[in-house]
Amino acid sequence: MSRVPTYVTASITAAGVLGSAYCAYRLYQNYQDKPIKLPETWTKVGVLKTLNAYPVKSCAPVLLNRAECTAMGLRDGWLRDRVLMMVDDQNNFITARTFPEMLAIQPSVKSSVLTLKHPNMEDVSINLAEVVATQKPKISKVWGDPVPVYDCGWEPSEWISRLIDRTTQKYRLVYYASEKCRNIRAGASFKVYKFTSKDTGALPDETSYNLINEASVDDLNTRLTGSHVTPCNFRPNFVLAGAKPYDEDNWKFVKIGENVFEVIKPCMRCVLTTIDPETGVRDANTEPLTTLRKYRLAETARERKAVGNSPRMGIQMSLRSGSGLVSLNDPIYVA
Repeated sequence: MSRVPTYVTASITAAGVLGSAYCAYRLYQNYQDKPIKLPETWTKVGVLKTLNAYPVKSCAPVLLNRAECTAMGLRDGWLRDRVLMMVDDQNNFITARTFPEMLAIQPSVKSSVLTLKHPNMEDVSINLAEVVATQKPKISKVWGDPVPVYDCGWEPSEWISRLIDRTTQKYRLVYYASEKCRNIRAGASFKVYKFTSKDTGALPDETSYNLINEASVDDLNTRLTGSHVTPCNFRPNFVLAGAKPYDEDNWKFVKIGENVFEVIKPCMRCVLTTIDPETGVRDANTEPLTTLRKYRLAETARERKAVGNSPRMGIQMSLRSGSGLVSLNDPIYVA
């Protein structure tokens, strides 16, 4: 796709926050938006060690030094978290759960131009501004839920199809076609945890932000035999250094810089964590899921009915303050 003149990107602003203390998880509230009181008292637990955005769902992350936090996720100009995905010929999303070679696709964004790289492929570039200007939205699906998207054209489609199964037209790259968080039907998880219409981001599975506590990953590694994982296995936006293992189970709010996030739910983990993010090779013993299931299953019977034997690791969060900047080494506070 040819280049067009650079489009003006959104400016980045910072915002402060006010509020008062809160307590444990609340139950699902019919997907209604209600006023949320924010904490006044915070406890420092560590610092932000790693900041990741995943422009293309199920592909490699882009490591950032600084980004804007928005209701829909991390943003740095045209680089935004999980605003692109790959779909099949039925317009259903595909992921590295089925196609682990997707993990080796490295996206980058310069101005409005997205470039995809893979060790076994030539590079391909797509001008997202041109896509937005020339395409009409159509409907794709994420977990069965319809989402509006722009088709990114023949060139990335041919590139992705050759990479995945050597065809030329089966798979396509699409770009989220809304400035509002996507709608999610009230499925099993939504009946247990509290979500609002501002929590679901563009194309993530559930919420706009995910945080991993490095100490929890370190503790997990002491329990593994013959396997080793890193925070990368869990594809977080934020990696926290300095806290105690599993302290995150007790947090209701998290503040990074001046950005306040509400913890919506623990992150229930799937088979994607068993695929090496560097090599795309699946763990023969289905680790770390096998070990996590021994001590990290959902705590209540109601939760277990909703999520089955998916174990907890990390927390799913949504932004509750105005848009603001976040930077590496920012202090992290909790309430």
